[in-house]
Amino acid sequence: MTSWKRRLRKWRNRIARRVLATRIGREMLVNAVSPKILSMTADCGDHLMTFSPHDYIGRKIYRKGHFQRENVERLLSVLRQKDLLQQEKILLELGGNIGTQTLYFALSKTFRHIVTVEPDPRNFKLLRTNIDQNGLSEQITAINTAAGESEGTLDFFMHRDNHGKSSALRQSERDIEIKVPVKPVTAMLADAGVAPQDIGLVWMDIEGYEPVAARSMRPLLQRRVPFYMEFSPVFYGPAGSQAFVDYLAGFYEDCVVFYEDSQIEMKVTALPIGQDQFDVLLLP
Repeated sequence: MTSWKRRLRKWRNRIARRVLATRIGREMLVNAVSPKILSMTADCGDHLMTFSPHDYIGRKIYRKGHFQRENVERLLSVLRQKDLLQQEKILLELGGNIGTQTLYFALSKTFRHIVTVEPDPRNFKLLRTNIDQNGLSEQITAINTAAGESEGTLDFFMHRDNHGKSSALRQSERDIEIKVPVKPVTAMLADAGVAPQDIGLVWMDIEGYEPVAARSMRPLLQRRVPFYMEFSPVFYGPAGSQAFVDYLAGFYEDCVVFYEDSQIEMKVTALPIGQDQFDVLLLP
């Protein structure tokens, strides 16, 4: 009987391993993780990534082995085609989250240094872990603050189910409200010992607070630094969206709008603000 039970367990375990090795199986497994498991670490091939299995981004990493890495690769491809990559420059990332895109940029070796900014304390803890465990602490400076027009503190809303949706704008009654430090982008760079002329690319995804952060980095915009962001009319509203376009058009003339399967070059004044959300690269 014992031998029969042992064989049955081995057969069961082989079947389970095969099923759980599939994408559907991984999804089933990560969705069933106990709430007592606070974090997991995955070998993603060329890097390690630690994440919460209860967060949208973490579950994506567990299922796919990355989170939107193709967006970084597509952007870098466009920048190369337009001869806008300079390895002696620094990348400024606003909205570092847990370090997914941060690491993808670092592994691409297209910038000599990265300054990444993340206000959510849950994300920042994982961001630091992911930087350190991949041996990138000398290459990446992480700042735990929000970007704003003045220095002080800011009401910040931590999304319970998708930590990438945490924002200075409340999105749900279930959001957890906290206070976080806030500084203008220019002050952050000064504290980090980085001059505006050293920045070779701004990457920004801060869930609707982009217009405020953009106003705090005027010296970068005046230099027409390549500027990639998630543009979200769904947050800004029609009047706010038009005002943001008008502000950006005061510095940039041309841009590339990215869709899931295509990209279109256009004038900044023609940005499709009737859409809910899209990614855009402002060109020097």
